[in-house]
Amino acid sequence: MRIATVTLNPAIDLTVRADHFRPNTVNYAQAMQFDAGGKGVNVASFLTDAGFTTAVTGFLGQENAEIFEQFVARKGIADQFVRIPGRTRTGVKVVDEANQQTTDINMPGLSPSEEAMETLRQTIERLATTYDWFALSGRLPPGMPTTTYATLITILRGYGRQVVLDTSQEALREGVRAGPTIVKPNVDELRQITGQALADEAAIEQAARQLLGGGTRLVVISMGERGAMFVDSANALIATPPRVAVKSTVGAGDAMVAGLIASQIQGLSLPDSARLATAFSLGTITSAGHNLPAPEIVQAYAQQVSIRFSTGVPGSAKSSL
Repeated sequence: MRIATVTLNPAIDLTVRADHFRPNTVNYAQAMQFDAGGKGVNVASFLTDAGFTTAVTGFLGQENAEIFEQFVARKGIADQFVRIPGRTRTGVKVVDEANQQTTDINMPGLSPSEEAMETLRQTIERLATTYDWFALSGRLPPGMPTTTYATLITILRGYGRQVVLDTSQEALREGVRAGPTIVKPNVDELRQITGQALADEAAIEQAARQLLGGGTRLVVISMGERGAMFVDSANALIATPPRVAVKSTVGAGDAMVAGLIASQIQGLSLPDSARLATAFSLGTITSAGHNLPAPEIVQAYAQQVSIRFSTGVPGSAKSSL
């Protein structure tokens, strides 16, 4: 199975480690590094580490594309990015390991032309002839129509391909209507698109079920330290990770997307899919950089993930797997 990821608004990640970071004063950093970033780039990186064949596409500013070119060449990821004029944005991530906190400062990014959008559409259609899964990840660049992901999902479904959507705001609302295979909002994003308060697990599950159907067979809601809820037509499960020493939360959601795709390709059950996706995320937050740890470490994490039925499933609140 081959997986292609689409990152319309990638970023160069400048990660600064500054323990006991405080605003409005002078801080001293322990380390800094630049990485090729963007949610889809991260997803492809993690899947490559897990042994899958991957490609990346989207838009890159041609003036500073080298860091991405070197990264994908080193990883063995197929570079299908469309180059556009300008410089890819840089996002600053201040990581406070001592307090296990991360502060993000994100720039808006480049606005692709209509000609560039058409080139991207042709690239995705070409990839759809040989790639099985597609991950559409991240916010849209400035000025891009909110229906962009929905349009791409419709194209990919026409080729019979499986799609994971991980975005936010109106792009998420429009994209869900096109019926991606898997949708991965967090609680705030689910609240935004459903207009519901989501005060408890039962309400979260009910809201997630509104997104099922029309091609969507799995909804995964990130709930922060509480873990994640996995909802399909038959079940709703809560996956709770073990307590671990967090080095950085950067890329944790992208690792979960990668784990979801890996679990689907392997044909795992919903509980085992939840375990593996959570283990991918754990592997990322406990190690530095955009890499998964060794497979045996990921499997060890998977065995430590606690699975139980959502309280929203009648009669199953106390059940566990």
